[in-house]
This record gives sequence, C-alpha cells and structure tokens, in this order.
Amino acid sequence: MSAAPLALSGIVRTFNDGADEVRVLTGADLSLAAGELVALVAPSGAGKSTLLQIAGLLERPNAGKVLLDGTDATGLPEKERTLLRRERIGFIYQFHHLLGDFTARENVALPIRLTGARPAEAAARADELLDRLGLAGRRTHRPGELSGGERQRVAIARAVANRPRVVLADEPTGNLDEATAATVRDAFVALSRDTGLAALVATHNLALARQLDRTVTLSEGRVVPHAG
Repeated sequence: MSAAPLALSGIVRTFNDGADEVRVLTGADLSLAAGELVALVAPSGAGKSTLLQIAGLLERPNAGKVLLDGTDATGLPEKERTLLRRERIGFIYQFHHLLGDFTARENVALPIRLTGARPAEAAARADELLDRLGLAGRRTHRPGELSGGERQRVAIARAVANRPRVVLADEPTGNLDEATAATVRDAFVALSRDTGLAALVATHNLALARQLDRTVTLSEGRVVPHAG
C-alpha cells in the first residue's frame, strides 16, 4: 500500500502568552488518502489555521510528525521543506493573493516557471486549467478586471498548477457571496475529483463541507470526527 499523501501524527503546537503557555494543538492526528477531500469545521480560535500552516510546512510543530508520501518533513532543513512544499502542496486562501500586474495566465504560470519549466509549457498548463475552470475568455485579464469569483477560480488554478499531491484551503469561499461561493465550491470540488488530489479544507461553509468525503473538527487540540 502506498503512503498517504499527507499524514499528521501527534502534532503539538504551543504559544507563549506572557508567562502563560497556550496549547493550541495537543496531539493532533490526521491522514488524507489519495483523492480524499476532507473538511475541517471548527470554531474560530480552535486551531484550524495553525493545523494548516503545520501541514503545509509553513510552521514547525513543537512535537509530532508531518509526513508527505511517507517522507518525514518535520525536521528537514528549510530549503528541503521549501522544495517539498513547492512540489507537493498547493494553497488556497480566503483572499486570492493574485499579483495585480499579472494576467490570469501569468499568475497561474508563475509557480510552474519557478520549477524551471519553459515559458510555453507553463502558459499551456495555465490555459488548460483556466479553461477547465470556465475562464477561457479571461486568460489575459488582470485581477482588477475579474469578479471575486473569477479571481478565486484563478487562485484555485494556481494552487494546482504544479500537480501537487495535496491542496490545503483556508476558507476558500469565505469572502464571497452565497451564489458566487457555490460557483467556486463546485469548480474546486470538480477539479479535485478530476485530478485525484487530496485536500484539507478549513471552512465554516457547511454546503461546501457536505460535498467533501468526510468532515472533522478540533476538540481540545485534537482532530475528531465532526458530529454536525
């Protein structure tokens, strides 16, 4: 059996608040199977973003392991963690964080170019993704010329541009109205299903959570099944 694209084991994360130690994660365990879409639904302040940061190798835990395809990335030097993050993980945030002077195509092509791909190859991959997300006619538009939903779909395309094994999404529809959120939600789920990637999606949007394979929450710093 192949290793899970992402596995978190015994993750502990604490922060100092003056003289006090705040324990946000107290031994969190979570494993994503290939092609599995998991919703993380929990109250604000429960540690959702911290868990995503650690899973995405943007932050180190105080204890525990982060494994990508069986590779323990927890204690690797930062340069190696950066390479793993670039090759195997895609990120989607509540705000699109697109480069304002770049077109939709250029925004999606940028992470591909960073791997050393030729410009034509990167542009072709960007066009393929934008077309799949219903943005064929918006390839040469800059973010200021796109609607909120279009910008977020460009951000989704950028997140999967390098064919990652895992996508981590933090409130991907949280800044959108209900109708636009539904469009973005459907586009994200369809693309994930088509490409077979694993995804962990932190969200308050229960409509989005219901479209995913399972829903978990955080309770006293640990990952448990969501009862809602």
